[in-house]
Amino acid sequence: MAVSSVSSIDIASPANRARLLWALWILAAIIGGLGFIERLFYGEQAADFSSYIPWGLWVAAYIYFSGLSAGAFLIAAAAYVFRIRVLEPIFRPALLLAAVTLLMGLLLIGVDLGHLERAYLVIFRPQFHSMMAWMVWLYTAYLILVVAMLWLSFRSDQPGRESEAVSNDQARLRLLAIIGVPLAIAFAGGVGALFATLAAREFWNSSLFPIFFLVGALTSGTGLVTAVVGWLWPSRDAGWKDLMTLLGRLLLVFIVIDLILEWAEFSTPSWYQIGSFYELTHYVLFGPYWYVFWLVHLLLGVIVPIVLLVKTRNPVVTGVAGALVAITFFAVRLNLVIPGLITPELRGLERAYSDPIGNRLTFAYFPSWFEWQVLLGAIAFGVALWYVAIRLLPQVFPSPARSSEVGQ
Repeated sequence: MAVSSVSSIDIASPANRARLLWALWILAAIIGGLGFIERLFYGEQAADFSSYIPWGLWVAAYIYFSGLSAGAFLIAAAAYVFRIRVLEPIFRPALLLAAVTLLMGLLLIGVDLGHLERAYLVIFRPQFHSMMAWMVWLYTAYLILVVAMLWLSFRSDQPGRESEAVSNDQARLRLLAIIGVPLAIAFAGGVGALFATLAAREFWNSSLFPIFFLVGALTSGTGLVTAVVGWLWPSRDAGWKDLMTLLGRLLLVFIVIDLILEWAEFSTPSWYQIGSFYELTHYVLFGPYWYVFWLVHLLLGVIVPIVLLVKTRNPVVTGVAGALVAITFFAVRLNLVIPGLITPELRGLERAYSDPIGNRLTFAYFPSWFEWQVLLGAIAFGVALWYVAIRLLPQVFPSPARSSEVGQ
């Protein structure tokens, strides 16, 4: 009787999958919520920062999520700017992804910086030579633009509106999309410029960093959109397959371009194997966390997705490849932020101080459990935003009848 009861439970049923997802989200929200409470009352005391390591997991997550946002937006905008009809149905979900991931990134950088009540000073008392001030202005303009585009898109679908009014909304959407493309490029590249302008950090001080960040945003953002369309699309018809084929091809192109740039970045300083830049590159490739590059990024985030995208055009498999690219790209951001902080700006600085019992400050860093808690809370926050949005606005995804028109 007990065996019969157990076998009667269908783990693969939609209802049971939904219960499992809800349980995982609740667990993440509780763990993450405790992390945010600790951050609120005790600051960054439980983080593994030091006088030498002021940035860590949260900054890496901030540039990761902001890149996802820029990439998703550029895919959405392409439907209107370049009049790519097959991409029009993903306009709203990609825009919504852009808004949600940007808010997740801003939440994490806000937690890292602290004193959010002072944020208004960047607007009313700006320092025009500050790259961070420029980033705040770009983020503000970009978020306003994304919200305006979502509002116009949903308004054009309201029943009873005249065709002329709908046409006007579509024209305004195209205009905003045209404005948004250089804006998204500017803020994606601007994050790279934020790092590149730090001349004291040799690992970051490169004029190519804005390009790396832009290509990375396109790669990870396209992967995220591909995964969402592959898993959440309302119908599994020919139009959906055509859409996934196009997204898979775009994703493959972006992966290859990003890989070429990464090869140039790592191979050039390794040629003569001298200098601090080479030492940091060697740290990324063969240091204590070598597996972050070789296994998480290169194997799961590059090689496996390329094989999946080349070997098959199955939409579900393409969605899996997109998810792998989007998730594992976080390793790229970690390998950018952390190595840039572990080398002293002055030789011997690590030996210049010791406390009364002889301990020295260290340049070693690994995120504490508290930092992972806050990151998990930000992810739970983003998932909740997405869920609420698609519940309140079911037209985010086209109806099955409309989705069947994709590619026609």
